[in-house]
Amino acid sequence: MAEYIPLLLFLTVFAVLMIGYPVAFSLAGTALLFALIGIWTGHFDNAFLAALPSRLYGIMINETLIAVPLFVFMGVMLERSRVAEELLDTMAMLFGTLRGGLGISVTLVGMLLAASTGIVGATVVTMGLLSLPSMLRRNYDPSLSAGIICASGTLGQIIPPSIVLVMLGDVLSSAYQQAQLVMGVWSPETVSVGDLFVGALIPGLMLVLLYLLYPLLLAWIRPAAMPAIPEEERMADHQNGGIWSRVAKALLPPLSLIVAVLGSIIGGLATPTEAASVGAMGAILLAMARGGLNLATLREVMRSTTLISSMVFMILIGASVFSLVFRGYGGDELVSRLLNNLPGGVVGAVLMVMLIMFLLGFILDFIEITFVVVPIVGPILLAMGLDPIWLGIMMAINLQTSFLTPPFGFALFYLRGVAPPEVTTAHIYRGVIPFILIQLLVLGLVAWWPGLATWLPGVVYG
Repeated sequence: MAEYIPLLLFLTVFAVLMIGYPVAFSLAGTALLFALIGIWTGHFDNAFLAALPSRLYGIMINETLIAVPLFVFMGVMLERSRVAEELLDTMAMLFGTLRGGLGISVTLVGMLLAASTGIVGATVVTMGLLSLPSMLRRNYDPSLSAGIICASGTLGQIIPPSIVLVMLGDVLSSAYQQAQLVMGVWSPETVSVGDLFVGALIPGLMLVLLYLLYPLLLAWIRPAAMPAIPEEERMADHQNGGIWSRVAKALLPPLSLIVAVLGSIIGGLATPTEAASVGAMGAILLAMARGGLNLATLREVMRSTTLISSMVFMILIGASVFSLVFRGYGGDELVSRLLNNLPGGVVGAVLMVMLIMFLLGFILDFIEITFVVVPIVGPILLAMGLDPIWLGIMMAINLQTSFLTPPFGFALFYLRGVAPPEVTTAHIYRGVIPFILIQLLVLGLVAWWPGLATWLPGVVYG
């Protein structure tokens, strides 16, 4: 019976979460309660809790995690400086001659925002507030409009520089070293955040390409669902200074910032943390150049950044307490036995982990899943010989799909919160289904051809 205590701990945590308690305190509080009961009954060694201070100190001095508040600051600053609004207006005019041109514009702006902010909620809410009324005003199908916005908003999960990939990279690095030690490799190799960034480029661009092809195909099949922008709007824009000058002014600054951040990482000129500081400084300069930076805006950005970063690190601390108690009860051995005894071997184990993470994505954010689930299953899967970059990209795409899937996908709730009354929940659910199929297609392709995720890091980093 005692060997199933880790499973009971896991179920208790989720029961507490469903009641509505904050994630960080649910993780730490439930784990400490189980530890105290275990010490009292003799089933838990308190030496595991003695390791907690060193574990927390390791979090405090982890330079990779400093990239999280810096990327959050970059994203919030770009959101407040009205970059998205100007980009959307400009791209809509550029592609306005096409049926479905506004849908293409929303997807491209969502991609750029994803690469700029890496925050799914911020991207979906921003695009919902800016583009959904515009699409409905131009007689776009409500379901299609909602689907495009939700799908493009979740690109922040996979398009680097993604906060998800920063956290996954840090967790998978530790898991990969643990796995190699279990396999008897005493000089373990490492996997970095930069590896995941480069590995995510091809799958991420595949998703963007398919997201762009779908509206074009639908516009050809159902022209009335995606009408072109009226000629008088486009002519008025051309008379107001020319479309190409507007494109250059709106597109080049954020694109340059993205290239500077990613290019410095890929080129080996900077670590992800150093590149994140470049991005944060670049976002400040961009806001200043647009006249959108003042003391009130800076105070608001700092407050939002502190709030989000504090949430992330409180969850990380709670997850550290949980993982120590979980291991103290032998939870890692239990999970290892379960995964190794599944039919299908490695394939069966990967499918089971992906299914569990997909379902957890309905009730937990990516932060909790990354810090709680991945440290438990990561070393076990990597000890089976899986590539850590491939596994990380698979997990990121899987979570992205989960956040899109009805009835509990986070992106759907974000859009529901800002959508006008005429866009119903049923519209949103119907609209995301084609994009979920696209996600599953890309996930299947990466699973079938791991080189889609591992080839480019091999070329860049040798």
